[in-house]
Amino acid sequence: MYKHRIYITLFIVMLAAGCRMGRDYSRPQVVLPQQFGNTAPSDTSIAGMNWKQFFTDTTLQRLIEHSLQSNYDQQLAIKRIEEAQAYVKQAKVNWLPSLQAQIAASTNTPSKNSLNGLSLENFLGSRHIEDYSANVGLSWEIDVWGKLRRQREVTTAGYLQSYEAARTVQTALVANIANSYYNLLMLDEQLVIAHKNLLLSDTIVNMIQLQKQAGLVTELAVQQATAQRQNTALLVPQLEQQVAIQENSLSILLGDLPGRIVRTTQLQNTSVWQELPTGLPADLLSKRPDVREREMALVAANAQVGVAEASMYPSLNITATGGLNAFKASKWFILPASLFGTAAGAIAQPLFQRRQLKTQKEVANIQRDAAVISFRQSVLNAVGEVSNALIKLDKLKEQHEVAEARTHTLQTAINNAEMLFKSGMADYLEVITAQGNSLQASITLADIQRQQLSAMVELYRSLGGGWK
Repeated sequence: MYKHRIYITLFIVMLAAGCRMGRDYSRPQVVLPQQFGNTAPSDTSIAGMNWKQFFTDTTLQRLIEHSLQSNYDQQLAIKRIEEAQAYVKQAKVNWLPSLQAQIAASTNTPSKNSLNGLSLENFLGSRHIEDYSANVGLSWEIDVWGKLRRQREVTTAGYLQSYEAARTVQTALVANIANSYYNLLMLDEQLVIAHKNLLLSDTIVNMIQLQKQAGLVTELAVQQATAQRQNTALLVPQLEQQVAIQENSLSILLGDLPGRIVRTTQLQNTSVWQELPTGLPADLLSKRPDVREREMALVAANAQVGVAEASMYPSLNITATGGLNAFKASKWFILPASLFGTAAGAIAQPLFQRRQLKTQKEVANIQRDAAVISFRQSVLNAVGEVSNALIKLDKLKEQHEVAEARTHTLQTAINNAEMLFKSGMADYLEVITAQGNSLQASITLADIQRQQLSAMVELYRSLGGGWK
């Protein structure tokens, strides 16, 4: 009959252990377009490309690879993964019983006039008593309501969240390195343009000075031409300053001390990809690491609701202790006389903590709802970033065509103005104006080229590329 009760009790415990508070996670519905803007739906996406395939410039590849090893944000993200992994290892064994070994020895000599002293002297003939114990204790909480399993879900989701967070850091880092590199190439190009125009300004100043000596123009013409040359000369140290600061910023991104960045290519040798497939908007849910990070936070919040609900129900604990115990050291290891063992089971139901536990459940539900909102917001932002990058690429292509034609037109205008000025058919102001316009157009063209490259990088990042 006693054995039957044990079996029935174990069956009830196992049946109760199948219960699980909270609901299993299911991805909330999100509104997604069928395609990005006017792009045709495609099964392929540049997000699936390794960054070494997407960025073919060997110098840029070297910079990115170096940053992934030395950048401090990247190193911190890896440490957060290791921290979360340690908690996962702990959570995997939280359903196992805990064991504790203890060895203890004590001696006690109460006073003659104490009740304990008189009792011991009458019972043992001596007031001195010793106690030696070596035991192993076991404590086991049966996961009746699935609280421990939900806690494992929380820690596992936290680990995956830190993993996706590290990927988010890497995609941002790759994009920042590429943008900084392209910005550096643009400044190099603008500096070359400034030096060329400075030489052209010298030629124009000399030409007008000759015209003044011949009595064809006044000193005002020389002063105007000199002022134009000084404007161009002022641009050179400004650009050199920007180059040095950009090199320092890029060095810090690399995890290095500020210094010079060696580069072997020019902006004009770098171009935007002709084909940039975006895939389907639904791919963002699996390829954007920041979206995945928000979803893992939602998974953890959902599991935390189950933990809060399970905490409101009784917990079943089983404890057992066994070992050796003796009142004399000489009899400590005499078997089986010194053996002892105890076992107990307890059901604990929270009473006065009811309001606190109910509050924890309410807060957990609120945090889960907030995580749903955050997840949907991240999806919406991701779609918006991709759409903006596509618009930039489209409109910058048109701007590049116009700016390139404008630069060519103004360069031709300078040549014509010089010839007309020499033949007396144009005044010096037309020459100076043509040169200033040509300088500004060339600098603007270099900036548009850099913006195109940055838009390409932004599209790659916003689609989820850069972490492979």
